[in-house]
Amino acid sequence: MLKPFVISCLLLGALTVQAQTKKASPARKPATPAKTAAAPATSPKNQSDSLSYAMGISVGQFLKAQGVEELNYEMLNKAISQTLKNDPTLFDINEAHAVMERYARSGMEKKLNAEKEKGRQFMEQNKKRTGVTETASGLQYEVLTAGQGPKPTHDASIRVHYSGKLLDGKEFDSSYSRGEPITISVAGVIAGWTEAVQLMPTGSKWRLYIPSELAYGDSGAGRDIPGGATLIFDVELLEITGQ
Repeated sequence: MLKPFVISCLLLGALTVQAQTKKASPARKPATPAKTAAAPATSPKNQSDSLSYAMGISVGQFLKAQGVEELNYEMLNKAISQTLKNDPTLFDINEAHAVMERYARSGMEKKLNAEKEKGRQFMEQNKKRTGVTETASGLQYEVLTAGQGPKPTHDASIRVHYSGKLLDGKEFDSSYSRGEPITISVAGVIAGWTEAVQLMPTGSKWRLYIPSELAYGDSGAGRDIPGGATLIFDVELLEITGQ
């Protein structure tokens, strides 16, 4: 269930966040005389003007970040005015929440479907490459180093080095970067890993191409892995630590 999208909360929240993170904003470059921006047509004349304009900037930045590209400003101003004056509004607050929730869900679905389609197209082309094997589940893998040791079972614990990337090449996790392999349970990881490592002889290094349904699904993981994302892992099976 999505949280209600309340404009008043967004105003206060956005203002607070911007105040707390101001130092993280990139410094503005000094404007050259030839590119000096023109002054606003109407400058704030009092505190009310300044507050109104500041809130407009804050809300505008938030809406832009949420992917809102167009609004009917006449309707927006009308609703704000009616609410502040306690005049009757076209929607009550619950109806307003429902409208915004539908919009948010629609936007999320578009992003999710686009991410899935990108993954589908990638996997369709990737499986045609020499050296890539696809299993019945849709997992694809490529043998980078062929090991000769035993294969772990579903109930085994293993020690591995790995790195994980999105299709655009962005790395979201890596034991190599941390300088230390990890020990995990074969059954305690995403489905694509669980399937793949049981096929790997110890000493192997494989590149795994894992569709979203075998990874983190529609929910994604944290801020770095979006919902519906197809993932690429390099996995090096160092040893079986327990069966």
